[in-house]
Parts: sequence; structure tokens; C-alpha cells
Amino acid sequence: MEQIIANHFTIIAFVSLGLGYLLGSIPFGLVLVRMAGLGDIRTVGSGNIGATNVLRTGRKDLALATLILDSGKGAAAVLIASHWGLQAEMGAAFGAFLGHLYPVWLKFKGGKGVATTLGILLAFVPLAGLASCVTWAVTAAVTRISSLSALMAMLLAPFFAIYFYPDQKTYFLIGTMAVIVWYKHKDNIKRIIIGTEPRIGQKKQTEQKTADAGQQ
Repeated sequence: MEQIIANHFTIIAFVSLGLGYLLGSIPFGLVLVRMAGLGDIRTVGSGNIGATNVLRTGRKDLALATLILDSGKGAAAVLIASHWGLQAEMGAAFGAFLGHLYPVWLKFKGGKGVATTLGILLAFVPLAGLASCVTWAVTAAVTRISSLSALMAMLLAPFFAIYFYPDQKTYFLIGTMAVIVWYKHKDNIKRIIIGTEPRIGQKKQTEQKTADAGQQ
């Protein structure tokens, strides 16, 4: 009987992961920019589909909508899966995260996962998610560097999870996502170190193709 129950929960986790992936893989930045008649966002700025690069189109409204929807899809995946327990939530969370980073529709070339991760955190571990958002906002206000703000928020997110939710043991999943986000920002980290990372609101030449400055 215990084995049957364990298998049941494992199946639920995998199904939730798949559903989360499908939600997470919706490329809202690409869709919104195309609907606005601005072409393919992958030909603009860094070529990234996240909110930071959408902002480089000059449309703040589209960038804000992308940020909200990318966060929302992560939160939605977790909230839907919450009806089936913690394993389902964890599966859906990781699925949505992977879907945003590696969407099948875009040949597995997606965003860097910051906005989606923050949405997941707000739905999954709300206090840790809120603390991570505050970390992003404070770092952005001080440094005006989106990528650095994202990196700091992701660095502290597992520790916020441990502090606010010590019994849930979600910090390993959150830590794994944080490590992947840091890896996706490796080019940004190099530019931060040498002092060439763009600041929030800084314009780039349209023909310049660099890695995304940070939050999606």
C-alpha cells in the first residue's frame, strides 16, 4: 500500500511538471511584441524574450505586461498544482521554470527565468518571494543594474525559504533554480566584474547583440 501511494504521488509530480512546463513555455514577450506590430523580439537588443529586452523596443507597457505575464505563468502553475499537494507544487514550479528557459516552441531558447522564478516563489513560498522581490528592488534602486538585482534576489531566495519555511524543505528546489539562473547570467556576471554591464534605462545601439542585462 505504501508503494502504491508513493507511486501515486510520483505520477502526480511528473504530470504537474509537464503541465508546468507547458505554462512556462508560453513566450509572452515574443507574442506581445508581435501583436504590437514590432516584429520579432529576438532581433532586438540582446535577442532575449524577457521583459528587459522588450523594454528596448521603447514600449514600457509591453515590458511591464511581459514581466507580469512571465511572473504570472509561474505563479499559475504552482497555484493550479496546489490542489494535489506539495509534490505537485514542486513539480509544477520546476516545470514552469524549465519551460521559460527552454521552450520547445522556440527550439529550447528562452529567457533567463528571473520573473518566472519570482512568480513561482510568490505563489509557493510567499514571504520568501516577497523578500526576494524587495531584494531585487533595493539592489536595482542602488545600482541601477537589472542583472545584479536579479542575481542578488536569486542568491538570497533559498535562505529566505529556509528562514520563513523551515519545515517545507523547499530550499533545495529553490537553490537549484537559483544556481541555474546564475549560470544563465554568466555573461552578465563577466560584464559586471569589468564594469560594462548596462544600467536600467540605458539605451543600446539596435545592431548591438549582447547577452540580456537581467530580469525576465
